[in-house]
Amino acid sequence: MKGMARQVLFVILAAVGIFFLLQTTIQSVVVLGSSMEPNFEEGQRLIVNKVAYRLREPKLGEVIVFQPPTSNDVDFIKRIIAGPGDTVEIKDGTVYVNDLPLNEPYIKAHPRYTLSPTTVPENEYFVLGDNRNNSNDSHSWGTLPRQNIVGLAWVSIWPPGLIPHYELQSN
Repeated sequence: MKGMARQVLFVILAAVGIFFLLQTTIQSVVVLGSSMEPNFEEGQRLIVNKVAYRLREPKLGEVIVFQPPTSNDVDFIKRIIAGPGDTVEIKDGTVYVNDLPLNEPYIKAHPRYTLSPTTVPENEYFVLGDNRNNSNDSHSWGTLPRQNIVGLAWVSIWPPGLIPHYELQSN
């Protein structure tokens, strides 16, 4: 009887430990809206790696999940376009980072808006949705503070697959 109680206690403690470990390392999110089309669809379920950016800095081209500076009710998903110290400009349907046009094979359509040159402050990022003309992102509310980043969009649960990240390069 004593041995069985010890086993039950061990299983309960192990389950609680695993639960807390998972809560601090990964998170499940559902894509809301069409701002990341054509790469992510509304209702798509993703796993977010919450540890990645504790070990390294975010990279340009990565898809992240974050709390927008305008609200903390719902997490957003966008692509990092520029980092601290970079200057972003959008004109004639092209995104420029540090005066060089980005090669962006992942976008739905070229932006129909303009953005005057904007320098990204220290510890902040410039993020845009892949569906440039239907996205609430840095072109409308400014740069994203580093501390608002929840994590790296890592794996798609449904439909199953890896997340498309692109290493951004200027033309």
